[in-house]
Amino acid sequence: MTQAKRLNDSAAARWLALIIVSFTMMCGYFITDVMAPLEDLLTKTPAEGGLGWTSDEYGFFSGAYGYINVFLLMLFFGGIILDKCGVRFTGVMSSGLMLVGTLIKWYALDGDFGSTVLFGYPLQVILAALGFAIFGMGAEITGITVTKVIAKWFTGHELAFAMGLQVAMARIGTAAALACSLPFANAMGDVAAPVLLGAALLCIGFVAYLVYGVMDKKLDASVAATEQATGEDEGFHFSDLKVIFTNTGFWLIAILCVLFYSGVFPFLKFATKLMIYKYGVEPELAGLIPAMLPFGTILLTPIFGSIYDRLGKGATLMIIGSAMLTLVHVLFALPILNVWWFAILVMIVLGIAFSLVPSAMWPSVPKIIPMKQLGSAYAIIFYIQNIGLSMVPVMIGKVIQNYATIETAEGVTYDYTIPMSIFAVFGIISIIVAFILKRVDKRNGYGLEQPNIKK
Repeated sequence: MTQAKRLNDSAAARWLALIIVSFTMMCGYFITDVMAPLEDLLTKTPAEGGLGWTSDEYGFFSGAYGYINVFLLMLFFGGIILDKCGVRFTGVMSSGLMLVGTLIKWYALDGDFGSTVLFGYPLQVILAALGFAIFGMGAEITGITVTKVIAKWFTGHELAFAMGLQVAMARIGTAAALACSLPFANAMGDVAAPVLLGAALLCIGFVAYLVYGVMDKKLDASVAATEQATGEDEGFHFSDLKVIFTNTGFWLIAILCVLFYSGVFPFLKFATKLMIYKYGVEPELAGLIPAMLPFGTILLTPIFGSIYDRLGKGATLMIIGSAMLTLVHVLFALPILNVWWFAILVMIVLGIAFSLVPSAMWPSVPKIIPMKQLGSAYAIIFYIQNIGLSMVPVMIGKVIQNYATIETAEGVTYDYTIPMSIFAVFGIISIIVAFILKRVDKRNGYGLEQPNIKK
């Protein structure tokens, strides 16, 4: 028998598999950022139609996405489950957790819990954070599962382009959340309405992953039939972790990941309010400017991924993207051109940066780590990333509360110089790490500067 009989050698089959799992992730990304445009509404008093949250409480809630993953090591264990039990079981489990967490968050936002306080925060905030934490656990495990699915179907083919398309579909979910969440909440007269909409989408995404499970089973059968099974879902052995933990390139990518994403996703959670108070954008339109970020990556990430597939230069792309991230936050920090069109220009630059780095970073991991340990490797990277995604919003929320909030005769306003400077520091360190990665790649021969497509 020949390798050509593998199901993933069929372009139609592997692209269909990509579309299905990417749709599930797109629904998850909608929920991830569905609350970001609602920050100003959440922090208004009940008399003004809000929930009366403080910036500190919003930061605590936003950071909850990674609490279970970070403090209970569930993302790390999720990688072990993935390598031991395979992509079918892990994907169904994790997408189910996303749905359950979303429903808890919706219940919290839609309920009336009076003045009950728990652990120093209102009970409503605690319950919403719990739901977001459960969702975050499911979303991150789904993320590593989908990433391994793509590596399983596309290694030796259009790997970076496929991962770029998956990211593009995920950004559609983010863009839809940023652009539509506030208008939908206003139209429904309920801050919880966008979350309920997201729960409905996740139901569809869950069913979609069940459909993918059928395809994955056929792929395993086709691989076994060629007598060339690669052992992608072999049982996990703790000794396998040594391959990961002793790899310098792996750690550099993990550090770059947490630094870069800490300068993007936590920023998006505060960006709508930044547009209102720094650039004078009307609240109803403020979410549209941050929404430009994911919309831009929808086109650019697959393009940069295709460049990496055909020309290589992965480490170089990461350097350029990190430099652009730094420039963006420096411009946001400076007290210049506080007008809406300048904010749009800067957000476009951030969109390009946010396309460059992921399109090169994620496809580089299979060049460094063998397929057998790939699920655990991605899990560790996502775990480290979650430390930033959970802690940075909390830190920024406290910084805004204590150092950026200004009481005036006309009311409360905000000075975002210090928060944006913190994000800029993440970018500067990212540049340094990316340069070190390029040097290590040259020394160890990972092939990050080489094309992905095998001719």
